[in-house]
Amino acid sequence: MGRGKVAIRRIDNTTSRQVTFSKRRNGLLKKAKEISILCDAQVGVILFSSTGKLSEFSSTRVTDGIAS
Repeated sequence: MGRGKVAIRRIDNTTSRQVTFSKRRNGLLKKAKEISILCDAQVGVILFSSTGKLSEFSSTRVTDGIAS
């Protein structure tokens, strides 16, 4: 038996939203790393939290091509 379906909508509670963001951020960055290794792909992920904190992953130096 699988997990129930989760409605995709904004989380109203600020603390719960930040905890969910943190957990999903870790999962997303892990998947980006896995796909770069398994498929020999160049992957770049840039995330900003609601508090403005930056999280990033790049498999190579792909940030050189991004204009600041």
